[in-house]
Amino acid sequence: MSGSAENMASSAYEDPSRREVVLDLTTASRMLPLVQRIVADILHSRQLLARLLPEQDILDRQRRTLDWPGRQRRYQLQEDVSATEQKMQDALAELEVLGLILEDGDSGQIGFPTLVNDSRAYFSWKPGEEGLLFWHFASEAQRRPIPASWFKASNVRLVGKS
Repeated sequence: MSGSAENMASSAYEDPSRREVVLDLTTASRMLPLVQRIVADILHSRQLLARLLPEQDILDRQRRTLDWPGRQRRYQLQEDVSATEQKMQDALAELEVLGLILEDGDSGQIGFPTLVNDSRAYFSWKPGEEGLLFWHFASEAQRRPIPASWFKASNVRLVGKS
């Protein structure tokens, strides 16, 4: 067990000068508090956009018949949507700089690139989990529990154990 994988989604532009990130369990575990805050920002932005965009769409369709308060609201929504989208893009860029991937935007599941038996894999975390407890090969979606021996070898405390 050790760490690596692509740091971008398969549809993302690949920068040939950018090296692949390979994380071990210790490093990935130390990154988790920062990643938790970044993911919270992403999920909050997604929730806010889910509320703002339908209202903006309605007001955009009615823009020719809106009274002044309706127009003001439409302008405010445009600013709020733009600011929220920018905040989400900034958070996604932070993940990219760290070499991590957002595996599932709805749940906030994050992949920490690693290598397992010389194959690309990810340590996997999502909100609600106390720590890094799962991993999966890059070609698989099924998350597997991280073996206790990996925690022992990396000197990382297994959550719930002393």
